[in-house]
Formats: sequence, structure tokens, C-alpha cells
Amino acid sequence: MMTERQAKILAAVIEQYAELATPVGSVLLAKLFDVSPATMRSEMAKLEEMGYLTQPHTSAGRIPTDKGYRLYVNSIVETKMGRKPTHADERYTQAIRARVGSGGRADLAIRAAVDSLVELTRNLGLATIGDQLYLSGIGNLFSQPEFLDGEHVRSVARLLDNLEPWLREAAPNQALNVFIGSENPIGRDSGVSLIVSKFRSPFSDNSYIGVLGPTRQSYARVMMLVSQTGKILEQLLTNNLLEE
Repeated sequence: MMTERQAKILAAVIEQYAELATPVGSVLLAKLFDVSPATMRSEMAKLEEMGYLTQPHTSAGRIPTDKGYRLYVNSIVETKMGRKPTHADERYTQAIRARVGSGGRADLAIRAAVDSLVELTRNLGLATIGDQLYLSGIGNLFSQPEFLDGEHVRSVARLLDNLEPWLREAAPNQALNVFIGSENPIGRDSGVSLIVSKFRSPFSDNSYIGVLGPTRQSYARVMMLVSQTGKILEQLLTNNLLEE
């Protein structure tokens, strides 16, 4: 059974790793939690035994596992995206609304929304427009340190090749869907997370917009941005504020 402190330590590891892109050590966390490094090493070892953290090599640092990310993401959903929107969040959503609203046509608006997500999340952005998959920001994805290995890149490429037919067939039915690492039904070993929002459009009641990025990312912020973008698109498109 995970304690409250262990849950906070797991969240701290995930957030520090998202920022630093290097395994998180006990000394850093001990300072954050005002405990001794020995106490922190013990707590991290317990989290590793439970399968939430792993040690990628012989260094003292640890990184989250897919199981750890899943617990963290579930906690974000349970707390309604983890936090109240900040002023920065509100500026981001206002910028997305303005950019999408100036699209004129539905397809251009969806593309503009994807491009906004690319800029704001630094991930690969994607959306379904009819029977086509629009992708933007592939360079963002492959510039991440996780994807320096050639085989890793090929695994991600295979996922992208099969993403559009999979979305059409699987039709994820939640307003916001998060598939972490090995949870992805395609490209299980690609080390990426797919965050997509379902929305209604003139093209389909099951249209999708979202991002694809490394499992190491700021989930609370990215999930909020993807969710808000889906809502903005559906509102504009279903209220006939944009042309088909």
C-alpha cells in the first residue's frame, strides 16, 4: 500500500524527470522533502519494489515506469486535471481560441489548433480530418533525447504509420484519452505517450486531436491543453461558426 509521502515522492520524480531528462537522485529529493538522503533512498527503493520506479543503469538516479506514470495520470484525472488553471493556462487557451476562430474553414481551423498544440507542448501534434490524419511537429518528437537511438526512431515511425487506421477502428470514447508507453496498442516499445481528445466536427462525431510525445512530459499541463483545444474546436464547429 502506497503511503501519502510515497505518492508525493513519485509525483516529484515524474515532474523532475520531465524537466531535467535525467534520472532523479535521492539527494535532490531529500532536499525537496526535508529528509535525509538515506530516508529518501529507502522510500525510492520501496517505490521501485512496487514497480513505480526503475533504475535505468548503475547510477543512483531513478525514472518512472509506465505503471508509475499511469498512477500519476489517474490522480490528475481524479482531481479534475490536477490543478486550477493558471494565468498562463488561460493565456494559452485564449491564444488557441483566437487562432482557431480565425481559421475560416473547418479543416483549416483543425490544422491551426494542431499547430498551436505543437508550439505550446513541443510535442508532435495530430488530428483526424475526415479520413486523413494531419501531423505537425515531427521534428519536435525526434529531437527529444529519448529518440537518439535508431531502433527507437523506427519503432515510433511504425506507430505513426498505423495511427490513423487504429484511431478509426478503436474510436477511443472518452473526452480525453491517455495511452502511456506500453499501453499503446501499436508501437508498445516506442516509449511515447498519446494524449487525444475526442470532439465532434463536420467530418465525424469521432474526430480526434492531440499530441504524441515521450512518456517523459508534463502531463497535467499537456492534458489540460489537449482537453481545452478539443472543447474549443467542438464549440466553434458545432455552432456553425466556421465553414465546412
